[in-house]
Amino acid sequence: MIKIKVPATSANIGVGFDCMGLAVSLYSTVTFEPNQSKLTITDCPQRYQNADNLIYKAFVKACQFLNQPVPKVKISVDNQIPMSRGLGSSAFCIVAGLKGANAWFNEPLSQTQLLDLATEMEGHPDNVSPAIYGKLGVSFIDSDKNVQTVHFDVSDKLHFVAMIPNYAVSTEQARKILPTEMSYKDAIYQVSHAVALSKALEDGNLSLIKSAIIDRMHEPFRQQLIPDYQKAKNICENSHGVMYISGSGSTMMAITDNKASAQEIFEDIKKDFPDWEVLQLNVDNVGATVEVTQEVE
Repeated sequence: MIKIKVPATSANIGVGFDCMGLAVSLYSTVTFEPNQSKLTITDCPQRYQNADNLIYKAFVKACQFLNQPVPKVKISVDNQIPMSRGLGSSAFCIVAGLKGANAWFNEPLSQTQLLDLATEMEGHPDNVSPAIYGKLGVSFIDSDKNVQTVHFDVSDKLHFVAMIPNYAVSTEQARKILPTEMSYKDAIYQVSHAVALSKALEDGNLSLIKSAIIDRMHEPFRQQLIPDYQKAKNICENSHGVMYISGSGSTMMAITDNKASAQEIFEDIKKDFPDWEVLQLNVDNVGATVEVTQEVE
């Protein structure tokens, strides 16, 4: 049996639109084992228990890339990452499926190849890169259509609080609401702030994080899709934290530099939004892991 464990990911991080992502300590797992008769998928909603399941489609893609026959497989899913909330649920499925197939055939694919395949499926690397590698990832697709990614350690002085509303934001809607053009002035602003933010996260410099994370490209527009955005932001700032929209939302992520502030944000959000899921998280430094408990044929 093969067990793949994948961290949730939080992309954009304010000014890092479509290029920056962070792996966090919330995990989903998938197990793969031989199944003689047919494909079987368990422990997920029934509408996903078929060949259109994204985990299985990624599994098939890796098999085809390796020129291997697609085996009959039983897939069991233990998903802790909320769907359609901006925490990398699709990246989890893609990375789990690719790494499951890779492990099935004794891991011929490198991490770089896995990232290329995952990006091809996901459309952009900002979530799949930290899901594979962990840490803070900054990625782009070069002129030869290869994915380039660099990784930063994030200071363990920083604490993260995920505030997950009981409603989703459509990724399609979140894309549609964005303007189609921006000025050179705003482009320079984004580039300079994103570079500074990467270093600030590495150093644990909360003062610089608060300055560098303020976005002009997507958050001013996407916050309109999250009715409670401003109230949640006020709670975070009143506890000396800073907040950004995770992915396209609806999850919002707070960053603080001390445990007491993180706990205060946690308690205040739970009090004011009792139907939300609120999680205190750390950065995952490892990325997706593989455990093989018995050989597969």
